[in-house]
Amino acid sequence: MTSSAQRRIAVIGGGISGLAAAHRLRELLPSAQVTLFEASDHLGGVLQTVERNGYLIERSADMFTTREPWALDLCQRIGLADELINTDPRYRRAFIVHHGRLVPVPEGFTLMSPAKVWPVLRTPLLSPLGKLRLAWEYFVPGKKDDADESLSSFALRRFGREAFERLIQPLIGGIYTADPDLLSMQATLQQFVQFEKKHGSLIRAVRTTPTKAKGKSKESGARYGQFLAPKLGMSQLVNAIAARLPPGSIQLNTRVERIERTTTDAAANWCLFLAGSPAPLVFDDLIIAAPAYACPPLLERISPQLAGLVKSIPHAGCSVVVLGYPREQIKHPLDGFGFVAPRVERRKIIAGSMASVKFDGRAPDGRVLFRVFVGGALQPELNELDDAGLERLVRGELRELIGVSGEPDFCQINRWLGVMPQYHVGHLELVAKIDTLAESIEHFALAGNAYHGVGVPFCVRSGELAAERIASVER
Repeated sequence: MTSSAQRRIAVIGGGISGLAAAHRLRELLPSAQVTLFEASDHLGGVLQTVERNGYLIERSADMFTTREPWALDLCQRIGLADELINTDPRYRRAFIVHHGRLVPVPEGFTLMSPAKVWPVLRTPLLSPLGKLRLAWEYFVPGKKDDADESLSSFALRRFGREAFERLIQPLIGGIYTADPDLLSMQATLQQFVQFEKKHGSLIRAVRTTPTKAKGKSKESGARYGQFLAPKLGMSQLVNAIAARLPPGSIQLNTRVERIERTTTDAAANWCLFLAGSPAPLVFDDLIIAAPAYACPPLLERISPQLAGLVKSIPHAGCSVVVLGYPREQIKHPLDGFGFVAPRVERRKIIAGSMASVKFDGRAPDGRVLFRVFVGGALQPELNELDDAGLERLVRGELRELIGVSGEPDFCQINRWLGVMPQYHVGHLELVAKIDTLAESIEHFALAGNAYHGVGVPFCVRSGELAAERIASVER
């Protein structure tokens, strides 16, 4: 039996899931030899912060929620908690594009939770009939079975078409950039499924929730008070985790080409064959935290069935177009954090974020930083535009929607094509099969954003659970 001091553990993938796994292993098995392999030249996966002429630019996610505690808990354990900043409380609201102009999300309306009546009754986003149908949700019978259903099916059944198209689809589409006809309620918005099951109505669920849970916030769109970001950007989180790992334990620009399992009289071992290296490296335990789309070739020799299931998880792509402008070139008062565009508006963008309004330190004084999202599952063809075409498209949308004029200080285009896992109806059943197969393989674990949640907290939790599984098994 290998002692803890001799135990060799490999983690494949240097994104936030792999980093969280490696860090948790160090906490649980401090004397083990943990090696993290990353194929690219940087850690963090899609989490990348770039500084440019006084702007702090996030190439993908720019914050994480505290509703799920795992990312905040990790920050506290690595000494980063004092470096976290809140969203600006003055502007905690969002807008929805309505007939070509930005209209505030009704106060207290969060995704599918109309916590306040009067703001919904007064909003121009819905017609009188649309408001009546939304209010009728209180009397709509609950679903009788536990079968999964799509976002569109659930929202249309409970709130009607107008509320779905004008409120619910854009708000949730701004988070998942997914096809609402395919997006699984059970896998992504299970709390609303539980509201219906327990209370029979989402409105009734909100009305019967204790006052403290309801809150008296004037936020709309998302619970922005629940979001945090490192002062220096998301890369600060990545770097803080990496700094806690022993020197030499991180191997960048190191691609694992294949994995084999060998068995001797003493024990079974994992053999990792690296690109450009004829001899394999041998480990006692293995965590694969690479993106799901990159996993099948690695899994093929371990379990062809597992490789096939992981390969069946669909992915979509999105482009994040980041621009900086002088404040005087923008007509809109910028009194909110961002806006979403309903599918029925037929805009060429999914959503836009006023990143420097949301968090301090994202733009120089007198400047504004925008992040605009294009493509997604509903408009994949827009990702095929070249950089000049994407910039023209986004600048045109910003000009029409918020009155941006003139030349930007810069335009940076970040393409994330085919890397965003899609949680379609039936996702939980698929992942249950993946979990069962993965758990049947000794000294092995999977982690990543394709299984149990796509946000940063879920990725942290996935990596840490993988590490805990490995640490719980004696070698």
